[in-house]
Order: sequence, then C-alpha cells, then structure tokens
Amino acid sequence: MKLGSSIRRRREIGREAFSWKRILPGKLRKESGRRPYWWAVLADTQTLFMLGVLAVVGFAGGYLLSTRVVYPLPPPPGDLSPIPNLTGDLPAEAADTLAATGLILGSVDSLKHPTVPAGRIVGQSPLPGQLSLVGDTVRIALSTGPEQRPVPDVLSLHVDWARTVLETSGFVVMVDSLESDVPRGGVVSMTPEPGTEATIPMDVHLSVSMGPPEFEMPLLLGLSEDQALSLLDSLGLNVGEVETRFRFGRDQGLVVEQEPPAATLVQEGSTVRLVVGRRGQ
Repeated sequence: MKLGSSIRRRREIGREAFSWKRILPGKLRKESGRRPYWWAVLADTQTLFMLGVLAVVGFAGGYLLSTRVVYPLPPPPGDLSPIPNLTGDLPAEAADTLAATGLILGSVDSLKHPTVPAGRIVGQSPLPGQLSLVGDTVRIALSTGPEQRPVPDVLSLHVDWARTVLETSGFVVMVDSLESDVPRGGVVSMTPEPGTEATIPMDVHLSVSMGPPEFEMPLLLGLSEDQALSLLDSLGLNVGEVETRFRFGRDQGLVVEQEPPAATLVQEGSTVRLVVGRRGQ
C-alpha cells in the first residue's frame, strides 16, 4: 500500500469520527441523509429549548440594559405633598391648612347648595389626596346656601299642569284627593300657600278634586210627571227636556222613558231627560 493513500484514509476516518452523523440520534441520522445537518439539529427538542432560553435571557438583558443604563427613569421629586381635604371648612381654616403643607389658597368660586350652609367649602381643585408641588395653589368653591323661590300659584289648574309647573321650579309634588264641586282633577288647595318663599327642594302638597259626590239615578218609570219633577228637584238634578209621546191605556200621563237610565251614577246638577205618555189628539 502506498504511503499517500494511507494518509488520506486516516484523514477521512478522522472527519467521520467528528461528523454530526455520529452525535445525532438514529432517527435524525436517517433524516440527515435527506436534509442538511442544520435542519436535523434544529429539530432536536433539546436544541430548541436551549434556543428559547437564550432568546428570553437576551430579551431580559436588553430590557434591563436599556431601562437601567441607557434610558434610566428620573428620580421622583422630593417636594411633593398630598392635597388636604377642605370640604366643610371656612376659607380662613382652609388657608391655614394649606399653608401648613406648603400650598397656597387660590381663587374662590361660589355656588348654591341645598344642604351645605353658606360660606362653607363644597368643592376644591386639585381634589383631596392628589400630589402637588410645594408652592402650588388650590382653588375652592364656597356654598351660598340653599336657593329660595316663591311657590307658584297652581290653584284651579289641572293636576297634570300643576305638577309640571312645580317640578320644573324645583319643588317635590305630593298629591291628595278629596270630593269637591271643582271639576275632577282640579287643584282645590295647596300647602304652602302660593307666593310663600321656600327652600329648594321642598315638598308641596296638593289637594285634588275627585269631582262632586256621585249617587245612583232613581227609577222614574211609572211615576207621574209631577212626581218625577219633584223627586229630581229634591236630588239637585235638573230637568232638561220633557217629551210627550202617544200611549194607549194606563201609560198616559206617566213617565215612559228617562235618560240617564236608572242606577246610573250621576252628580248633583246633572241634567235628566224625560218622556211622558199622552193621550191622542
């Protein structure tokens, strides 16, 4: 055997000993025969896991480097203080409270409030608990007390219209009912009286008519005309028209029709129409 061929053979054996085909599992060695070696390496589960770990570590390291070294967060200022709650205080008390924390009382506004007494603080800006720099100003709003308005006159109005007028004026409407000669739904009385200066909001009680009392219409059929007219007058009912109609026998001179019919609910002052039988010409 020639010396050159022996040396070449040893080199090939050495390369084969360190080939990827030697260190890959048997299944991947078969795959490596059909695909490149790097594909077989990436297909290995352990290799993919290690690549994932390296990617996470690299991302975390880059984030820490950028936020801690390249672009660090500025240190928080040391002269911040929380805004105190000034609700319910007087302006002088609020100024002293703010001065104790290094803040200054700013502009003062006013507004009406239904429950807070006049001169007390009902609002502030910035809000309580927010952080502010020493030397900043705090604006406040003072209550001017509840609003006063005269009670509108809604007497004789229908209850629906009266309710609308009062509620749009800021009042709370309470309704009671009673029998009255005022038409049904009309306001008979109210408390407090119209024109009274009242605090908004305030309850206004309305007494609303259910109309005059009702009773059953009596049976007039078979009564003579004089008897029927006397009975209707005693009940406070009015006779509107008395029509005569020809009748034979015993119906002559008697009431043969009435409107409204008997047992119908009527009110005092209602009008009744009668038909009375008469003899022939």
